[in-house]
This record gives sequence, structure tokens and C-alpha cells, in this order.
Amino acid sequence: MRIYTRTGDDGTTGLLYGGRLSKDDLRVEAYGTSDEAVAALGLARAATTDERLAATILRLQRELFIVGAELATNPDNWPKLSAEKETKVTSPMVDALEGLIDGFEAETAMPKEFVVPGNSPSSAALDLARAIVRRCERRAVTMAGEGMLPDGEAVRYLNRLADLLFVLARFEERGFTPRKSDG
Repeated sequence: MRIYTRTGDDGTTGLLYGGRLSKDDLRVEAYGTSDEAVAALGLARAATTDERLAATILRLQRELFIVGAELATNPDNWPKLSAEKETKVTSPMVDALEGLIDGFEAETAMPKEFVVPGNSPSSAALDLARAIVRRCERRAVTMAGEGMLPDGEAVRYLNRLADLLFVLARFEERGFTPRKSDG
């Protein structure tokens, strides 16, 4: 099987459950941004030595595929979205993120000032993923405002995910000793 299809040579791309859009469409921008976040999380997972954190990151990567599926579905195909098919963001997914935030935050000394990313490769990758998720959230908010999402769960999920990624980056920095040049 070849990876290239040439169908996108005209500047369009296919959507989940059918249909094509311009590659600069808001919907494509949103789900493309969720894909960027998955990749940044992969970098964080590859860099961490903490097995629990790696497992959490892998879970989040898989859940972002669910977000991407919902973002990549035209309104006439929303009835095809479902939690069982892992194509629909649900309230329990958001609740689970809150549980992760509470758990990791309880083990983490939270900063009292702005954080400059870069204390470790994995925490920097988590901060990068957080910034990308915030961009995806902004695109999803615009989509929601234009009636392009079935409900508000994807926006809620992305908002909570960015909060979790901030906490995970701080968790990953625990025990970090700054370099003299970081003074």
C-alpha cells in the first residue's frame, strides 16, 4: 500500500465518515492541531523515565485521537460519533482528567510565579504540548461558536487537558536542580 494518494494535491483533505474540505478550513486546522499535540506528547513520553507518567501520557495521546475524530466530523455525520467507537468526547473523559490533575497536583509543589519551560526535556515537551492544546482549544471554541461541534465536551476536554499538562510538567520537574545559567 502506498502512503500517498494524490487526492490532497488539489488542497483538500478527507474527513472522518466522508466529505472533503480545504486544508485551510477551520475544522482541518483544529484536528491538525490536536495531531500536533499528540506528537509533542510523544516527545514527552519518549523523554520521561517515570513509568506512571509515560503511561498517563500514552493514555492522553489516545484520547486526543478521540478529540481529533470529533473535530474531523461534519455535522451531518454527528450521529455516527460514539464513545464505544472512540470517536466522541464524553463528560466522564473530562471528569477523569480532573481526577488526574488532583492526583498529580497532590504530589507536586506548584510554582508561585511564571514558569520558564526547559528544566528537562520531558517537562519542556509537556509545556510545548500544553501550548499546542491551548491553540487547539481556541480553534475548538471558534468551531463551537459557529455550530461546528455537537456539544461542548471537546472544548471542556481540551481546557482540562491543558491544565493537566501544566501539572504534569511541574510533576516531571520534581527534584530538578536548576543550572547556574538558569539563575
